[in-house]
Amino acid sequence: MNLFTESNLSPDLLKAIGELGYETPTEIQKQTIPFILSDTRDLIALAATGTGKTAAFSLPILDMIDDTSRKIQLLVLCPTRELCLQITKDIKNYTKYLPHLKTTAVYGGSSITEQIRSLREKPQIIVGTPGRVIDLIGRKALDFSEIHWLVLDEADEMLSMGFKDDLETILSETPSEKQTLLFSATMSKEVERISKNYLSNPHRISVGSINAVKKNITHEYYVVGYRQKKEALKRLLDANPNQYSIIFCRTRMETQEVADFLMQNAYAADALHGDLSQAQRDTVMKKFRLKNIDILVATDVAARGLDVDSLTHVIHYSLPDDPEVFVHRSGRTGRAGKDGISMSLIKPEESRKLKQIKISTKIEIVEKKIPTGEEIIKAQVEGVFEKLFTEHEDLFTFDDSLIPDLSAFSKEELVHQLLQLQLRDLALFYKDKKDLADQKFSNDRDDRGSRRDRDRDRGRDRDRRSDRDGGRERGGKPKRRNENMTRFFFNLGKRDQLKKMDMLEIINKATAKSKKRADIGDIEILEKFSFFEVEKSFKDEVLKGISAQKFKGKEMRAEVAN
Repeated sequence: MNLFTESNLSPDLLKAIGELGYETPTEIQKQTIPFILSDTRDLIALAATGTGKTAAFSLPILDMIDDTSRKIQLLVLCPTRELCLQITKDIKNYTKYLPHLKTTAVYGGSSITEQIRSLREKPQIIVGTPGRVIDLIGRKALDFSEIHWLVLDEADEMLSMGFKDDLETILSETPSEKQTLLFSATMSKEVERISKNYLSNPHRISVGSINAVKKNITHEYYVVGYRQKKEALKRLLDANPNQYSIIFCRTRMETQEVADFLMQNAYAADALHGDLSQAQRDTVMKKFRLKNIDILVATDVAARGLDVDSLTHVIHYSLPDDPEVFVHRSGRTGRAGKDGISMSLIKPEESRKLKQIKISTKIEIVEKKIPTGEEIIKAQVEGVFEKLFTEHEDLFTFDDSLIPDLSAFSKEELVHQLLQLQLRDLALFYKDKKDLADQKFSNDRDDRGSRRDRDRDRGRDRDRRSDRDGGRERGGKPKRRNENMTRFFFNLGKRDQLKKMDMLEIINKATAKSKKRADIGDIEILEKFSFFEVEKSFKDEVLKGISAQKFKGKEMRAEVAN
């Protein structure tokens, strides 16, 4: 099957996918579609993400499903809300000319009442996340007694996210006479166990190397001590202007810490991790897709389902334990035929882990030095011209008579002055900074020593934050704090044209629903961010109320200052 038109799919399906631009099937589609159309055995399909698995399993099933029946015939389980919505959208596009086929998505973080209402329309296809499917089974809103096909999509991720018990509960609610199709990027021990327990004599399809290494990605690593990690990250970002990147961290706490550091240093960044509500998560992902922010700091699990083709960089702030995760992370850049760069920040004691990744993946990962201040300014100058030549467009008109007489300047002098103005702050920042490459750090710390260093660094960070957060008055005297007040960090400042009166109005709007007026303490508007104090009892209202507002079109974010 070299073309979709050579398959046995119905004319209505071929018309729909033809309008979507589908002509030549991917390798997983070439092997899976004919199998499902002609064989009732269970299937294990191993293929990297982004290879067209949704079309591979859904097109043949859609061709065979009975659209006259109002029973659920196909259940697709997937790990995240985002993937659930994407699969649902794809299936609805495929069934454009099959009006009697209905598909419903069920997932957490959205109204279960609305989803129950949509289930009353008797869809034949359910796409859902395990937790919400369990909830709906408990409410007797879902009946899988007559399904013919069960698809476990991204099975490895569902298991790594802790859905093992949910999957087994759902599988026990389905009939023994059905075809189970398991799709996974990796064949972990848990996936193997699930397949042995719930699949019967499955046929196997494996396409290429699982999470195959892309040839158009350059891999680099930088050795830094724990204390220098954040500064090293800043230098890498400054040395790569015009980048659009994901920074991967190990834990939720680390993710938020790194994102806060970047935002407080005026980068257009935000965090994506499991502690965010679904609404917050949706907002962050929307901002990233629209490029309102160009740096996303995320955990592996949280970034699942985020499909972006134009990433220029992936940065491993913390190395993963699993080499396949390293490949999967890195593979998010270098898509759509573009080149990509994968950067790893490693501590001296992680050299063995990096070596294992190199051996396991056969990736050439080249050591590089953290850029110097001089190299960063050079890269920034190049970045200005790159942006000028690639993104030039007239956004507004103005009277040319407003341009002063520039005849006293040569072209080179004028460009020189404009670059000095554009890069002034960055140049001043790096002017007297000692280069990280010149700094020495120990490479023989054991785990306990590393932990002690991290604890000590956190203590120092807290001390520094205390000073930064206004812990001392001018002249060095300790600043007395009102015990009844909570101090907040706010992500906007003078450069956003924020004034104290604006801050007062924002706080009052955030607490407007309260029966009593909130007491407001000190307000400190700094260049890139601000701090303010509000009566302790209003803490939750302030946090929630501010995130629901915008200031001159900009997203607002407050958090309790340490």
